[in-house]
Amino acid sequence: MVVDDQVMVRAGLAAIVGSQDDLEVVGEAGDGAAALALAAVAEPDVVLMDIRMPGMDGLTATAHLTAGERPPRVLVLTTFHQDAYVFQALRAGASGFLLKDAEPAELIAAIRVVAGGDAMLSPAVTKRLIDAFATGAFTSAPEGDPRLGTLTPRERDVLVSLAQGLSNAEIGAALGIATGTVKAHVNALLPKLGVRDRVQATIVAYDLGLVRPR
Repeated sequence: MVVDDQVMVRAGLAAIVGSQDDLEVVGEAGDGAAALALAAVAEPDVVLMDIRMPGMDGLTATAHLTAGERPPRVLVLTTFHQDAYVFQALRAGASGFLLKDAEPAELIAAIRVVAGGDAMLSPAVTKRLIDAFATGAFTSAPEGDPRLGTLTPRERDVLVSLAQGLSNAEIGAALGIATGTVKAHVNALLPKLGVRDRVQATIVAYDLGLVRPR
């Protein structure tokens, strides 16, 4: 589903997506409220979401969409790259963040990545996220956050390694466990933290103070 208040932008995005044999545009909306109503009927797997729109903005719409029982994956597309938008979109539950000046091939690749259950950040956005962690732009969660108590010691170890950017294979090698076991721990800790992917889990790890910038 494509959500953008500019008709020409929506048409362009829909054309790019529709050019792929394995992708289909199930609906278009011009604002956040319309997107919520349409998503309830069309049940898209992925939503391409603009941020600045009249009425309900994309950040608010993303938070509502991702809070549902069968939430779609939300890929935020915007011309704005200020840190606040990146952080708010990720905290709202977005699975990816791509600037609108990305090439069509990048957009298609990003859609497939988030549809597959992974997170997608453009290189520029990734750098800003890392810089924010390094400068302490993210505030830590209150001491004694209940989310910590839900994790087993091994899950906490996996979360810390994950937040440091290690792959499942690298985590397994570091902790002396099989890659399949690491994947099982990741799948177990994500719902405990109330997140759906590794990017969200990394943010939580920094919020909880489990990981500090080097």
